[in-house]
Amino acid sequence: MISQKIRYLCLKHNYIVFEMEERNRTLGEFIIEHQNSFQYSTGELSRIINSIRLAAKVVNYKVNKAGLVDIVGAAGEQNIQGEDQQKLDVYANEVFIQTLINREIVCGIGSEENDDFITVAGSDNSHNNKYVVLMDPLDGSSNIDVNVSVGTIFSVFRRITPVGTPVTIEDFLQPGVNQVAAGYVIYGTSTMLVYTTGDGVNGFTLNPAIGTFYLSHPNMKYSEDGKIYSINEGNYVHFPQGVKDYIKYCQLEEGDRPYTSRYIGSLVSDFHRNMIKGGIYLYPTTSKTPNGKLRLLYECNPMAFIAEQAGGKASDGFGRIMEIQPTELHQRVPFFCGSKNMVEKAEEFMAKAK
Repeated sequence: MISQKIRYLCLKHNYIVFEMEERNRTLGEFIIEHQNSFQYSTGELSRIINSIRLAAKVVNYKVNKAGLVDIVGAAGEQNIQGEDQQKLDVYANEVFIQTLINREIVCGIGSEENDDFITVAGSDNSHNNKYVVLMDPLDGSSNIDVNVSVGTIFSVFRRITPVGTPVTIEDFLQPGVNQVAAGYVIYGTSTMLVYTTGDGVNGFTLNPAIGTFYLSHPNMKYSEDGKIYSINEGNYVHFPQGVKDYIKYCQLEEGDRPYTSRYIGSLVSDFHRNMIKGGIYLYPTTSKTPNGKLRLLYECNPMAFIAEQAGGKASDGFGRIMEIQPTELHQRVPFFCGSKNMVEKAEEFMAKAK
């Protein structure tokens, strides 16, 4: 493979606007090259990832115009969880749903912003597609107004009801171990799409000059230990005792501690930083949210799949997130995720306090 650097020159202003090495393949090339490593290699899953790539570019364009057009602020409605929807929540939800429906590649869609799942039929009114997609179209959208990174989270399952029939709730209420793909898009200083199909985790950065995602973070891995803990300490008095004890452990000056506290308030952003630098993210139960706050199907399962594929661990404080059997579409669970040794230490404190 040629290692020569390719430079894109802006002749009008005579400066380099982008520089990369040819070894950094595009997302499209990467999908084609690795399609055969997927056990259900029929091309449908590749088309789903391509559709998400397209929708992400559309949403990225709107995110980058926040403050210039009337796209920020509350939409004036609440979602099924009773949370105020932001205008970008609604927009991102519509873009991802319509992109997946128009491509006729999924048989069902579940979204954090919708009360119920969506049954998708083909143009011939058939139900022959094999995959369902669950998603949080715009995670951390309340941060848009203050120009903080937000993201999109997605999860893909093979349907379990017979092909040719409309999907049912059973197709969506599957444990995370059944996921065939999961990923997220982070709209930050650069826009990245990170995903896994069960064969490692790879990250692709969008080159805005030409609108193409390039492989920038191959084979992403958590370090076994980290020095960052991410939790909303403003809720400290409401945390279970095990979490309080773990926070004190993180703050104790001993060995490689104290750890650094870093919390953005956008799951995608906190997760992404901790995967790159090593750390743990915690969103436990509280006295005000006894079941936890994050959604199992739209947030925890996909992030857990990515974490495990990157050598990390994801837990509800006592057991593996991906082994939880869902009972409802918008089910909430506590979430402990990150570097393996840090998560296991947090589980020790939870077990002692229990």
